[in-house]
This record gives sequence, structure tokens and C-alpha cells, in this order.
Amino acid sequence: MQITRIRALRGPNLWTRSTAIEAVVQCEESEQLYTAIAGFEDKLRARFPTIGTLQPHGADQKLSLAHVMAVAALSLQAQAGCPVTFSRTHETVEHGTFQVVVEYTEEAVGRLAMEQAEALIQAALNDTPFDSGKVIAQLRELDEDERIGPSTGAIVEAAVARGIPFRRLTSGSLVQLGWGSKARRIQAAELDSTSAVAESIAQDKDLTKRLLHAAGVPVPMGRPVTDVEDAWAVAQEVGLPVVVKPQDGNQGKGVVVNITTREGLEAAYKTASEFGDEIMVERFLPGHDFRLLVVGGQLVAAARREPPQVLGDGRHTIRELVDIVNQDPRRGSGHGTALTKIRLDDIAIARIASEGLTPDSVPAQGQRVVLRNNANLSTGGSATDVTDDVHPEIAARAIEAAQTIGLHICGVDVVCETMLRPLEEQNGGIVEVNAAPGLRMHLAPSFGRPRNVGVPMVDELFAPGNDGRIPLVAVTGTNGKTTTTRVIAHLFTSHGWRTAMTNTDGVYVNGRQIDSGDCSGPKSARNALAHPETDAAVLECARGGILREGLGFDRCQVAVVTNVGEGDHLGLNFITTKEDVGVLKRVIVQNVATDGYAVLNAADPLVAAMATACPGKVIFFAADRHHPVMATHRAQGNRVVYVDGDSVVAAEGSWRESIPLREIPLTRGGAITFQVENVMASIGAAWAAGLPWQTIRRGLAGFMNDSDNAPARFNVMDYRGATVIADYGHNPDAIRALSQAVEAMPAKRRSVVISGAGDRRDQDITEQTQILGKVFDDVILYQDACQRGREDGEVLALLRKGLEGAPRTSYSTEIHGEFIAIDHALARLQPGDLCLVLVDQVEEALEHLRKHVSGSVGTATA
Repeated sequence: MQITRIRALRGPNLWTRSTAIEAVVQCEESEQLYTAIAGFEDKLRARFPTIGTLQPHGADQKLSLAHVMAVAALSLQAQAGCPVTFSRTHETVEHGTFQVVVEYTEEAVGRLAMEQAEALIQAALNDTPFDSGKVIAQLRELDEDERIGPSTGAIVEAAVARGIPFRRLTSGSLVQLGWGSKARRIQAAELDSTSAVAESIAQDKDLTKRLLHAAGVPVPMGRPVTDVEDAWAVAQEVGLPVVVKPQDGNQGKGVVVNITTREGLEAAYKTASEFGDEIMVERFLPGHDFRLLVVGGQLVAAARREPPQVLGDGRHTIRELVDIVNQDPRRGSGHGTALTKIRLDDIAIARIASEGLTPDSVPAQGQRVVLRNNANLSTGGSATDVTDDVHPEIAARAIEAAQTIGLHICGVDVVCETMLRPLEEQNGGIVEVNAAPGLRMHLAPSFGRPRNVGVPMVDELFAPGNDGRIPLVAVTGTNGKTTTTRVIAHLFTSHGWRTAMTNTDGVYVNGRQIDSGDCSGPKSARNALAHPETDAAVLECARGGILREGLGFDRCQVAVVTNVGEGDHLGLNFITTKEDVGVLKRVIVQNVATDGYAVLNAADPLVAAMATACPGKVIFFAADRHHPVMATHRAQGNRVVYVDGDSVVAAEGSWRESIPLREIPLTRGGAITFQVENVMASIGAAWAAGLPWQTIRRGLAGFMNDSDNAPARFNVMDYRGATVIADYGHNPDAIRALSQAVEAMPAKRRSVVISGAGDRRDQDITEQTQILGKVFDDVILYQDACQRGREDGEVLALLRKGLEGAPRTSYSTEIHGEFIAIDHALARLQPGDLCLVLVDQVEEALEHLRKHVSGSVGTATA
């Protein structure tokens, strides 16, 4: 058994809506049935006793080692605590080759699980050791390192519950919520609207205290000090006991409280100096340590924090008691768990030494041993929820403190005896405010009711009813998808939206190209959706990107499928039939929002059948309104788009909207039938997106099919009285549609310049010239700049084969070089002739044609 390819599907894909690892696995003949391998399952389970059922749900098919690998990879992740449930193994058309798909929540964990699953199987086959416990621990540790922390995770979960999309921008806590111009960003419990000035103030404890004191908020007296002598002077001024802490500290690092002696102060000063250059001394307030969480001018949670401690039992040492407490599964080494392990470090040893204890002391039954003076969860403390106990006056002071500093999310540290009475009545005070406060104590308190504090934070970012989404149209199909994408984007722009568009020519935002090349994949989609100027997006989704990585979004408002044809790279990546292509293209339809639409070609059976997979509604389009699919759909009161005479008609029930084809330049008055289909699809998408019909009419009238708006998409030019058409058609279905369009146009003599893409099947390359030989008088063949894996001259030979016995073609020639072939064709043209140029290097070929056209009598036209 061997893994020949492994890749991460980071969005909805052919197999699942979840993220997944897909591996291509080759199995030898002897590995086709794992039960036939003597003793294999026993050896496997001896190494991984908790592996799941190898033959799930009583499956009766023959299961190979590839199937076992899927179960093992899923089980390893599940045992490591990852919430994964989906796996699938599919045998390809190549005997002994399987696609293994296993869900993951963190990509690095999924990849490692797949690798270790293979190692497990090899260990069972070769009877070598495999420590599944060690591997699971490794996976668990990696998962803790990779996944979003609990504070950020709570906000993301609350956003997902409201239907807001999210995307991690870094491996840390920086997350984007929403798309385009509606996007917001968070980093842990910080909002993008919080100013750096406010955060800077919060880090300066002395400035914070002075501002709060000026605002009438109770605070302990004190100030920054320059050395130990100055610290002792401040202690004398404010009165013992005191607190010593770094002025710009966080997470309680370097904080020492309840200092009553000069010796204690000197030790505390030394400790604080390890965590900051500027040290602060202030009056110690007696009472409990409380954390109040303020979000957007509201108190949303409160917790009483207890310092890390152990309770004596008269038998175990302090060291042993710490180990026992740390066995609590809620305690971990970082911020990924509800509680943090207690550390018996120098600070803890010094703390217990003040009570005459050492780590090896055995506390009496019930004796409480405090290991730190601060109560931060990050140092092993615990928390009890007291939200319902907070007095309105205390809540008001906390809110006032947050607003004084300027923090939208603020952790307010309060020291007082109780939350039930105002601070002034009990000599309590606010000792600190925190930007980006930890949320663990509220999400999973040690005692009391958990508070879902992520909800008010998302509500602060997004108003009710705002899900952070923008209109998103996904377009796919074999032919016409780029033109359809461009037309829809033009309609959206006509509506006043700053529109992002991705297609095989590049990425465009608000009319500006920000990337070039084939940008019809998920990476380009994500980039378009992240751009701050994007009010709406129209994304071309090609088969390659869906196979390679899945979609670049979780769901779309509108999915458009133009058609499913024969020439869509059949034979690559185990996609061998039109039906396979249809299943792949269906992915965007399966991921339509429940209140969205799929716009489907009713005349294409494979596309029409996708309607049942759509979670939302369906708009069918076809030239023939009497087509059974169209007639049935309209009779049921649903939306359809069709051609009636010389107009495109949109209808729903008894309602109709008609647009004359003469007002749509792209169709040349309806003469170019494939452009009429593209227009119908575009109208359906704009209708589904809620555009006014006046805008749709105006947008269609203003879309010119020139080389700027739609490069190499039936660009018509005049050259010395002859007609030249540039197009990027490169499969049999596209060639067939182009030939029909050309036949409908008057011409004395028709010629075509064509090459073939080497990554197509032999029969697809040959079929193109078979079609052209029935329509064109002259066929000029040229060799592509890139042969895409073919030998020199191999593609030309296949094209030549298609011209054998051509009923129409009387002249053909072969030329090496695209531009030389174009020049040769143009030189043969006479007034009234027509030449179709099927370009390979789009931008360069169009520029070459423009130079010829600009120097001739006549100009480029749509």
C-alpha cells in the first residue's frame, strides 16, 4: 500500500461540506481484501485497540487496506479529541487505486493522522511496533497548538450560530468575520474598532488609575516607583499592606499582593522586575478578586477568582497534592483548556515558605495551602460565576471604567468583599482594566453557570439581522461560464455595488484587476471575499479548483450552472464521463443558501437534474419555454427564463418581464445562440439576487462584447471589410457552438485558425477539427506555445486527423507559431470573408489582432 497524493480540501467539496484530507492510495492485489490477510485485524487491534469498526454498518463490499486506512485516520483524530465523524473510501477507475477522504478540524492534525494511519497499517503488516497512545497524545498536543483558543473560539462559534462566515487570517487568533465590505476582524477578545490608544492606556496601570480616579471610579492609591527605596516610601505613604506589580504587565505575571514587611516588599520588587522595567506600588485592598466583563456598554459576566491552592488531607505532600489537582482533565498547559495546570515553581515555593512550608510538607486534613497571591486562571487559579449577584452600582462603575479607557471589550478587575453591595460601602475598588481579557472563567467556570459571552461580542460587531454576508454568485459549467460571470458582474456594477469578480482571466475588484492568470479557484475566491471594497462577488468556479481544494466559501446566494459538456478535461483526476463532471459541478448547487437560488440550464439533462440537490429554490432557463422541465416548473409557480420570439422573457406564475434581444448587444440581435444562453443565465442570477428590472435592462444594453469586457469571448472585429472573430473555445462543445454562430453570419468564405490543448483526450482534440471541417473553407492549424505533456507535433497530427474527409474544407495548412498563423490567415482575407481565430495566449493574441485592426479600414466592434 502506498499514498501517491495527499491534499487538503479546505471548503465544501465533492465528498462533503466539511474540511477533509483526500489521499490517493494504491493497493497491491493482495491488499484488495484485508480479511484475506492472515491475522491482520488482530495485529492491527493489538497496536490500536480503540480503532473503530473496520466494516461499518454491516457493509458487504470487499474492503481493502485503503478502507482500513480511512477508519484508522478518523479514529486516531477522534481519540485525540477532535470532533470528526465523516470518512469515505472510493475505488477509482484505475484498479487498486482508491480515494480516501477523512474529515479534519485542523489541517495539520488531519495530515498527521493520515500519515500515522498508514504507519499503523504497515506496522500490522510487518509485525513491527506502533505506539497508538503516543500517537494520539501527539495528535492531541498538535490539535491544542493549532486550534483557535477558547476566547476566540467562543466568538467564532457565536458568529457561526448566526450564519456569519469566518476565516482564520493567521495560525493564531486573528480571525475575519464576514465578507468584503461587511467584514470585521477580531483577535482573541479584541475588536477591530478598539483603538490602539485605548489598548495602550489599559497597559499603563498608573495612567489607567489616574483616569479612573478623575472619573470618580474607586481605585487603590499608589504610583510608579524608581527603586526599592522609593517602593518602600510609597508603601509608607499609602499604608501597609501593599501590592507590587509591573506597570505594563498582563495575566498576573509578576504581581505580588498583601505585602506587610520591608523584606516582603524587596522580594516582591525583585519578582516584578523580572516581568517589567517600570514597577508600581499601590494600596492592597482586602477582599476577594473579581473579574467583571464589559462588552459594548453592558456587563455580561462576572466571576470570583481564587488563587491556585490545594487542600491538605494529612497524607500527601504539597507536591503530591499539586499533581493530584493537575490530573483534572479540565487543566492543561496552555489556554486551550478550561483551567491551567498549577505550577510548583519558585513563586509558589516562596509563597508557601512564607507560611513555613516546603513542597515536601504534608498539610493537615482540611488545611488550605495557597500557592500564589494572584488569582489569574493562567497561573492555575479557579473561578466561580457570580454574574447574577452583581449590584447595579458595581456594574455601573465597571461600565464607566471601560468607557473611560475606551475599550469595547474590557475585563475589569475588582477587589471587594462581596458583589452584593456598592464598592464605596465596603472600601472596594477597581484595581485594573484589561484589553483582550481571557474568557475561560466565564465560558467554563470551575463552579457556577457558564456564560456564552461570545454572543454579546458578535452582537457588538454585527447588528441584528446582519450576517456579514454580501451577495455571492458562483458560476460553473463547461462553456460560457466566464462570459456569464462577466455579464453578472457588469449587472451588479450597474446596480451600484462595488463588485469582485474572479474568472480565468484574473481577479477584479471594483473595476480594477488585482491579479492575473487563471483565477477561477478557491484561493482567488477567498482573496476577492476578503477585499474591503467588495459589496458583491461573482466567482467562476472551475473544476480544477473544486477538485484540488474545494470551494473558497461555505455557501452562496446564487449558483449558476451553464451546461455540462464532453470536453471538460475528461480523463484527468479520475473524472472520466459527463456524469462525473455533472456530480462535480453540482457542488456549488449543493451549497446554495436555504433562501438562495440555483440557476440551471433546463435543456441540459445533467444540469436540470441538479435541482433536487439545491437547498434553496431553482430558476430554470432554456430557449424553449415548452421544454417539459420548463413547462412543469412554471406551472408550479416557479421562476423561468426563456426566449419568446425576439425577446428574453422572465416569468413567475402569471407575471412576465420581457427584454428585446435587439437591446442586448452581446447576442447580436439573437443571432449568437450560445450568447443568448449566457444572457438567460445572467438574467436568472440577477433576478435571484434581487436586482431591479430597470437595472438589469440597462446593464445588458451597456455590456459590449469587446476584448476589454470579455477578452476572447466572441470578440468581433472588422479587418479591411472582412470579419474577424477572436474566441477561446477549446473543447468540442465550444467549437460546435461557435460553428453554429458563425454559420448564422453572412460570409463569402469562412476560415479558422486553431490549435489544441495537449491536456485533452485524443478524441476530444480530433473531434474539434471534425466539427470545423463541416463549416469552414480554410483551416489553419498551429502548435500551442505549451504542449502540456505532449510530444512535438503530436497535437497537430490529431487535429490533422480530424480533417480527413472534411466535406467543406478545401484548404488547410500547418504553421508553428500562433502569431504567424494569425498573420497567414489575415493575409488571405478578402472583403466579405469571415475568420474565426481560436486563441491560445489570450492577452498576447488579442493585442496582436488589435495592431492589425487599428491599421486597417474599420474598427473593432462588439
